[in-house]
Amino acid sequence: MALFFNQLINGVHVGSIYALIALGYTMVYGIVKLINFAHGDILMVGAYTIVVMVNMLGLHPVLSIAISVLMCILFGVVIEWVAYRPLRASPKISSLITAIGVSMLLQNVALLIFSPTPKPYPIQVNVAPLQFWEIQISFTTLLTFVVSVVLMVLLQGFVISSKAGKSMRAVSEDTDAAMLMGINVNHTITMTFAVGCALAAVGSLLYCMAYPAVSPTLGSLPGVKAFIAAVLGGIGMIPGAMLGGFILGIAESLTKGYISSQMSDAVVYGILIIVLLFKPAGLLGIGIREKV
Repeated sequence: MALFFNQLINGVHVGSIYALIALGYTMVYGIVKLINFAHGDILMVGAYTIVVMVNMLGLHPVLSIAISVLMCILFGVVIEWVAYRPLRASPKISSLITAIGVSMLLQNVALLIFSPTPKPYPIQVNVAPLQFWEIQISFTTLLTFVVSVVLMVLLQGFVISSKAGKSMRAVSEDTDAAMLMGINVNHTITMTFAVGCALAAVGSLLYCMAYPAVSPTLGSLPGVKAFIAAVLGGIGMIPGAMLGGFILGIAESLTKGYISSQMSDAVVYGILIIVLLFKPAGLLGIGIREKV
């Protein structure tokens, strides 16, 4: 039982990170119906910003974290302006291909600047873990879970209650009607990218605290896993992203603990396939019929 609970805690830890990153995917998709495959690389931007600020410039970690969040927001807004906005009226496949291109561009620019050699992540929290009988909970795990849940609750409240959140929901429901009601659609979409990238910056911090090595392909694997989590829970649904992240993380951890670490990805993709076969909209998603 001790092994089971320890693996469960590890799964919650990893799942919290996936869920936090998945929130960015689900927000952007919910508004503009775009799968932003460059979202995972925003994590890499945030991680390298911390490395530069702390290791090279000697700034305080708290100030470096704030600059990292601002840098991720800036990258997200610029990418939306330059790469996605001109293609908004184009077929969705054009935006999808562009997102993949932006992802490759960010990775290769980071490769040229920082080289492929992984760099150590400078921010670590050295706090004694909590011990309950044979079950051990690290401070990083606890921090990751609390931060992820708090941000999800705040984001849900923001989308439901605030004026900006209501604008996001209006644009998601009907862009043309939202424009007729006086909502600035471009501003709303830009704000959505900014919020999603801010969450990615926090996810980058928590991920690198758990896996302290920064490389140009840092965001690829967690980005794909977070996208799967968003689809699993119901892409476009904030609680769905959190649920999908936790399911994914726990399934991955239990597979590594009881079956094989090499089978963890296969089990994760298998769960996704099974869910989509029986509930294509995801666990919390709502199927919408379209007239053709």
